This record gives sequence, C-alpha cells and structure tokens, in this order.
Amino acid sequence: MAHVASAEGIICVEKIAGLHVEPLNYGNIPGCTYCTPEIASVGLTEKQAKEKGVEVKIGKFPFTASGKASAAGAKEGFVKLIFDAKYGELLGAHMIGANVTEMIAEIVVARKLETTGHEMIKAVHPHPTMSEAIMEAAAAAYGEVIHI
Repeated sequence: MAHVASAEGIICVEKIAGLHVEPLNYGNIPGCTYCTPEIASVGLTEKQAKEKGVEVKIGKFPFTASGKASAAGAKEGFVKLIFDAKYGELLGAHMIGANVTEMIAEIVVARKLETTGHEMIKAVHPHPTMSEAIMEAAAAAYGEVIHI
C-alpha cells in the first residue's frame, strides 16, 4: 500500500537524520478497497476482539438512515465500530459505501489519540454529511443513536 510505504520512508529518513522517531503502528493502518461500493477498515474486527477475550460494544449505522446518503443517491452501506466495553477504546472500524475511503482517516486519528466512544459522540459532526455516520455508529454502540 502506497500510504504504508510513504510512512515507512519518512520514518527511515527521519531516523537517518538523527531524529527521534515513533515506530509505525501496523495495527492502525487503514485498508481501503477502491471499488463500488468502497470498503475501508482499520483495527480489529469484532471476531478478533472477542478472540482476545475483550468484551465489546458494537455500533452500526446504515447509510439508508443518512440524509446526505439519501440526497446523493448513495444509500448502500454502513459504518460499524467496535469498542472495548470496559474502557471505551475504539478497537476497530469497518465501512462499506460511498466515500468511506475518505472517512476512514477520522477513525485512524481517533485510534491514534485513543479517543473513546463517548468522546466521538460528543464531537460535533456536520449535518448532513456522510461522516456523521461515524458519530451515529458510536452513539448506536452506547444506546444513544437518534437517527435510526
């Protein structure tokens, strides 16, 4: 993947230059499939988290409930988020639909910053946008979703 090679190259050059470098977290690399509909994911799947013995909260938001998806004629797909039930840590995300390869970056940053589900819910997302489905999926995991 080009984005991984680019990050590795930057780390290599910084190390050669004598800078302190943070190792690349290969568990937080987004996977993107550029097809129709697009597919994007990062982190653990629900199954992987459960296999590790983690109790999870799952939030899923369908694009059929998104005003922007309806207006754009792109109602196929969803956002699914996996959280650690005990600490609220965002463990993984899986998305299918229009523009999800653009939306996954928010999840990568949220995981990098160790953002919790409640923090994602409270972050104001613009409406109507496809990306607000991320906030709605987080809200669904905690029983706070209002648009489905």
